[in-house]
Amino acid sequence: MKKHTISLYVANKPGVLIRIALVFARRGYNIDSLVVSEAHDPAFSHMNIAASGDARTLDQILKQLNKLVDVVHARDNTGEDIVQRELALIKTRCEQEQRAEIMQIAQSFKGDTVDLDDSTLTLQVTGKTEKIDALHNILSKYGVLEMVRTGKILMARGEASTS
Repeated sequence: MKKHTISLYVANKPGVLIRIALVFARRGYNIDSLVVSEAHDPAFSHMNIAASGDARTLDQILKQLNKLVDVVHARDNTGEDIVQRELALIKTRCEQEQRAEIMQIAQSFKGDTVDLDDSTLTLQVTGKTEKIDALHNILSKYGVLEMVRTGKILMARGEASTS
């Protein structure tokens, strides 16, 4: 199963998200993350979907998505030159004697402390999925209590259009 990064430019109307999700579900494709945000023009939205599955099925999904009335454009950005980022909030156990060590690890990942109390530390980190996964793995030895991620957002580089 290969991971794919798909971007869509869609009409900002009720019901669009469910119709898109159903196209994936009917083909047995798993959506790993989904981010939707209003576009520069509020009549439209950008959708970024990270999904796992085979390339042949994804090709069929993209053809079906591009036929939907409210979809202006859908495309697979896997392997393309794009800027992609993700944001995560990670809450870890943090006793007094571990605080400096954990904060030093966070600093090496360019993470920011967003909450601190007597026994926990919450970090904010942005970057590629692999960077966030690496920080999560390192912090797991201290006891990750909670992690919330935004999912991938992406944009084409240079003059190229994402949508």
